[in-house]
Amino acid sequence: MHSQSGRYIMTYNGEIYNHTDLRDKLSSRTAITWRGHSDTETLLMGFEQWGILETIKKTIGMFAAAVWDRQDHTLTLFRDRLGEKPLYYGWQGNAFLFASELKAIRTHPAFANKIERRAVELFLKYQCIPTPWSIYQGIFKLRPGTLLTVSADLQEPRILPYWHPLDIMRTGQRDPFPGHDIQAIDALETLLKDAVHRQMLSDVPLGAFLSGGIDSSTVVALMQCQSVRPVKTFTISFAEQQFDEAYHARQVASHLGTEHTELLVTPEHALAVIPELGNHYDEPFADSSQIPTLLLSKLTRSHVTVALSGDAGDELFGGYTRYAQAHTWWNRIKHLPLPLRRGLSQSIQSISPATWDKATHPIFHLLPTRWHLQNAGDKFHKGAVLLECRNHHELYHALISQWHHSRHLLKEVLEPELRAELPAPLQELDAWHHMMAMDMLHYLPDDILVKVDRAAMGVSLETRVPFLDHRVVEFAWRLPLALKWRHGQGKWILRKVLERHLPVSLIDRPKMGFGIPLQLWLQGPLRDWAEGLLNERELDLEGYFDAKAIRQKWNEHCHGDRNWSYSLWSILMFQSWLKNSRSVMDQT
Repeated sequence: MHSQSGRYIMTYNGEIYNHTDLRDKLSSRTAITWRGHSDTETLLMGFEQWGILETIKKTIGMFAAAVWDRQDHTLTLFRDRLGEKPLYYGWQGNAFLFASELKAIRTHPAFANKIERRAVELFLKYQCIPTPWSIYQGIFKLRPGTLLTVSADLQEPRILPYWHPLDIMRTGQRDPFPGHDIQAIDALETLLKDAVHRQMLSDVPLGAFLSGGIDSSTVVALMQCQSVRPVKTFTISFAEQQFDEAYHARQVASHLGTEHTELLVTPEHALAVIPELGNHYDEPFADSSQIPTLLLSKLTRSHVTVALSGDAGDELFGGYTRYAQAHTWWNRIKHLPLPLRRGLSQSIQSISPATWDKATHPIFHLLPTRWHLQNAGDKFHKGAVLLECRNHHELYHALISQWHHSRHLLKEVLEPELRAELPAPLQELDAWHHMMAMDMLHYLPDDILVKVDRAAMGVSLETRVPFLDHRVVEFAWRLPLALKWRHGQGKWILRKVLERHLPVSLIDRPKMGFGIPLQLWLQGPLRDWAEGLLNERELDLEGYFDAKAIRQKWNEHCHGDRNWSYSLWSILMFQSWLKNSRSVMDQT
């Protein structure tokens, strides 16, 4: 779209939730004849009156955009504050390419199609490729909350942050919320209500994901209390009880009076969508909850066009169990000398997980059921790795890494090693908030938001995330830890908001992740599919992985000696993506 003066031309993907407010402010400055009702036109008028940077600072929304300034001959790319919408860019020869999807960049004649092998190592470690890297050499992801400018005179991209999470975190810790508990709960509910209300404005059918957990239940409750008709809610269920939250979602939906739809997911459903994953995710991505997310998106899209989700509640309000586990673990081991811990770690890992399982089985048999450990040997080995950490920063990295020694799996090790661009421990933050900060900077934009956005957009469903209204994020970082973690539970303040809409009996239950029975599926219905992708001869010819090391782990998993399901999933997703990308390039 062109601006009215013709100076600016913009291509844009996203939603500006406060664009009518911005229109009112623009119209109050000068008489404007609006041509339509789109937020794209609002942004372009803002550029003409306020400039690009100041306009973006005034927005509430999710977006990725490119603006060409015909006067200054400058291209500006910008992305929303938390990274809900993707934006790739880079020079390929004499062409500067940019797009929301890598598949668009791949179609350009100048695209070199060279895989960044060092990014493969990052992928094995994190199950995603962290910003700013991509799977291709010379192609990068624009960081959330930044603008990039490039021109013929200034070919090296210049990146300027307009909203920086680290500044928000520091400011929040230095200027904490001064009120008492009730005032904080009131303030959060008011902010969330407004965020939900703005994101409910739509000229197409709208609904919400509902798992029955704290986050999605809060979003749906605040939707329903502001809606004159039942909100459409959607969930999926599993036959395997330890993965199934559908019962809780059903109870929440019944109490709130939503119009609820549910899908039972079977291995056959998974097999049907797995071939689509490489196309939807554009680059290797291995968070296995991508499968239920894609199935949920398909179910939802068959009824509505826009869906609100409860993502980001854990990162903002301290909900992940690993925060408490890491805090407890570090307090227990930090006083032990590091050489002693390393020796103990090596001793534990010198005994195979299968031997640990046999040795501990008689002991667990004598203990109460709640103390029983599944795959005890695997857990002992993972705990042994944590013993070697020198500080809570290293402990965080160990907890989020799937392959702790990923370089051993690579056929070709390149120097220098790429690293996720995560800051060192922030002096202003305690260990707990430090982990939350790392998740907000990396895990949230590179994993959680990628998972949901790609799955949803792949079926033409628009997802919106009220918790990522930047006003909510800024408020959350002003809250002291006591309002997030209390009485052994995370998200205390969010629970208190939800208690105003749901009985405690529907809220107070153990946390469940959005997982799938991957271990059982890989040993059963997905085994043939996996075997085909882990063919030793093909792995050798491709030259990315040590085929013998991969086959060893696959055989151990198939025979039940080790649970390598989530580690192997990253290899399988890379192989699936590689196969899909080659097919696409052959067609073009």
